[in-house]
Formats: sequence, C-alpha cells, structure tokens
Amino acid sequence: MLTRRSFLTTAIAAPAILRGAGKSTDVRIDEVRHEYEDYLYRTPIKFGGTEVDRVTILNVHVRVKTASGKAAKGFGSMPLGNVWAFPSRVLNYSQTLEAMKQLATRIQKITAAHKEYGHPVDLNVALEHLYLKAADEVTRATKLSQPIPKLATLVVASPFDAAVADAFGKLHGRSTYQTYGPDLMANDLSHYLGKDFKGEHLEKYVLKTPKPRMPLYHLVGAVDPITASDIRKRINDGLPETLPEWINYSGLTHIKIKLNGEDLKWDVDRVVAVDRAAEETQSKRGVKQWYYSTDFNEKCPNVDYLLGFIRQVREKTKAGFERIQYIEQPTKRDLKADRANVMHEASKLRPVVIDESLTELESLLYSREMGYTGAALKACKGQAQALLMAAAAQKYKMFLCVQDLTCPGASLIHSAGLAAHVPGVAAIEANSRQYVPAANKGWDPKFPGIFDVRDGVMRTGQLNKPGLSAVA
Repeated sequence: MLTRRSFLTTAIAAPAILRGAGKSTDVRIDEVRHEYEDYLYRTPIKFGGTEVDRVTILNVHVRVKTASGKAAKGFGSMPLGNVWAFPSRVLNYSQTLEAMKQLATRIQKITAAHKEYGHPVDLNVALEHLYLKAADEVTRATKLSQPIPKLATLVVASPFDAAVADAFGKLHGRSTYQTYGPDLMANDLSHYLGKDFKGEHLEKYVLKTPKPRMPLYHLVGAVDPITASDIRKRINDGLPETLPEWINYSGLTHIKIKLNGEDLKWDVDRVVAVDRAAEETQSKRGVKQWYYSTDFNEKCPNVDYLLGFIRQVREKTKAGFERIQYIEQPTKRDLKADRANVMHEASKLRPVVIDESLTELESLLYSREMGYTGAALKACKGQAQALLMAAAAQKYKMFLCVQDLTCPGASLIHSAGLAAHVPGVAAIEANSRQYVPAANKGWDPKFPGIFDVRDGVMRTGQLNKPGLSAVA
C-alpha cells in the first residue's frame, strides 16, 4: 500500500514523472483566450465566517490540434471563489480577486505557450508546476502581504484544464469521460499516483456513461432563514426563501448545513432547527427518508469541538443525527500545522471528509494518516486532478462526494458531470439556483432537470455529449 512517505520518495527519485510516452491521438494547445462574467447574488451566502454576495466567473476558450492537423475547440468555466480559495485576514475581497485575475492572465499565456503534445491529463500535470510558479511571481510583482495559495491557483487553472478536456473529447467524438483508456491515454495511473496503480488505467475508476439521475444536495447557509419567522424582509422574486418552501419546491431529500465552528451551542441548535423544519415538512409530503451533511469550512478549533458537536446533536435529535451522511472539513486546511487534530474517533461515527485540504495526492495520503475517511472532489480543482484523486480515493476505499463552488452555467455542468461519472458519489451539491439564478439564465431550458429541480433529483443522464457536454 502506498504511504505518503513512499510516494514522496518515489516522486523525488523520478523527476521525469511529468513526462511520458506519446500517442498519435495526443493534442497540442493551439489557441487560448479568457473572459469574465460578474453577478450579484439574490441573497448572501455565509460560510467560513464570511458572507459573500457576488461572484466573478472565469470563462476559457481553447483550440487544440493533433500532429496530423485535426482540430477542435473547447470551453471551460468556473467561479473564482476567492473567499473560499484565498481566505485572508490581511487582504480584502477586491485584492484577492484581483490577484487571481492577474494569475489568470499569466496562466493563459503559459498555456498558450506550451507546445508539447499530450493527453489532457498529461498536459495539466506538465503545466501545474508552471502555474504554481506563476502564482509566486504574481505575489512578488504585486507585493501581496500573503502569497496566493495553491488552492487558489488550482481554481484559476481549472477552467483552462476543463476547456482542454472538453476540446479533446470533441476532437475524438466522445464524452470526455470516455477518453481515459489506453487507446487514448499513453500512461497508466502509476505514472501519476505511484506503484499501487501499476497496470491500471484511469478508465477503471471513471464511468463511461453518466448515472441517469442523482439526488440534489440543497444548501442551508449560515445566514439563510430556516422558517418564515427567520425572514427579516422577503425578496419576493418568485423563488422559495425558507427551507420548507425549498423542500416543497424542489422535492428535496438531501440538505447540506453550513455551520460556524465557533459557537457550539449555535451549531447544535442550527442542526436541530433544520431537522425540526425538515421533519415537519417531509411528514406532510409523506417522505420517510432524507439526509444531511454538515460543513464547518475548517472553523472548528479542534477535534474535541467536533466530538462535542456530534455528542450533543445525537442527544438532542437522535433521528437527526442518524440522517447525517458525512461531516466536511471540520478543522483548518493546513493538516501539517494541525497534526494534533486527528479524526480517528470522529470518523468511527460518521465519514469525515477533506475538502480545502485536498490539493494533491500527498494531502490525500496525509489525511488518511490523520483519520479522515472521505474526500470531497471539486471541478474547481481541475478535471484532471479531480479524477486522479477520485481514483486514489476509490483505491483506498474512502467515502466520496462532489462539492459545489456555487457553480452556475457551464461550471455546474462540469461539476454535475464529474459527480455523475465517479462511482460511489451518491448525490450532487448545486446551489447556484438558490444564490445566483441570474447566471443560469439561458442554460435552464437546454438542460432540463439540471438547473431547475422539482423532484429532488438531477437528470444527469443527458451529460453524455462529446466533450464535457457544456454547450450553451
């Protein structure tokens, strides 16, 4: 079994890991351009102690071609999500956003200048170290008082990676999820993930056809009204505004609860209040089974806080506790600086999932040593990385979920497509319909049952078009 130490030893001894064999089906990146869209939220979302009321979306267009001259265009999109990807106590929202936009410009130039041929996974692996170097250069050039984190770099790079993957699938007339076998991919997984994967190809861990339907995970943010009595002033835009209204409107059976991690009583009471409202509403609907996930966004001070939370929730609502499927990233993302907060005891009670911490295989292996039993995959960390981490997590029998970055439009298609093609992922988180529905305009009618959910499930079977299916 591959350990973190043996992986690092292998990686150091084999600097050629970025290179590999080639195939005639490989592509070179021929053209790259990017642009932005900006939207205000219909209502703020609070997570990790911060309220967010706006989003900047990075859209990327690429053209790739084979050595024989066959070409195709691809499209990728992702919210920059700077509050989540680049949290800071010394830089404000505008400063972190601007730093990520400057990085996007550098990544565009780096990607356009890369003239090697390869499969999209190999191109992404080869480019990542250049992207990280560019992030350091932006930090120095703009004299930022805090360096751009690796997670923020992955987020900025993700639509570039998605666009290349999309173009590659279109060029070969297949869903991108059907391009991970040895006929198109020269290297097996040991090239990226170490000796445990010798002889295995990525296609082993990826479904070639999407799951036809998947339950929708609805978000209850930390400032969202649960019941009508919590509303200070109604929005009155025709969409639901309380949890019971959303349950009835969307037929919900999966609810994600954002918690603060700084006030144990508030966190416990929040879960109890959600459970009370859900139970009353589901009883009227005749629904007997539904689920929760809880997300602290790394704000718990220590594992004892988490264990106290679990104990008190179970005492106050045993049925509510039983409905919790998993607990997401309870303590801070820097696992090496947080080594004492191991999750072995907590993960005996519920899967404990890393999210912000997961930026490469080393962090996945490190989290397992610390008792984490699950991993949150995100399209905003890149198509290539998400699937490689999905393979590793499946190999090591970890709980898997796919999480959202309030992804609208094409970025939701990327996220939903990922969830629908990874075995073991049971539900899809998608909350742009709650917070920024304006960014979904035009996409709704073209993808029925993806952007507007009325019976609790997304119709993911339609995400089987050439490329990543995100054709507006």
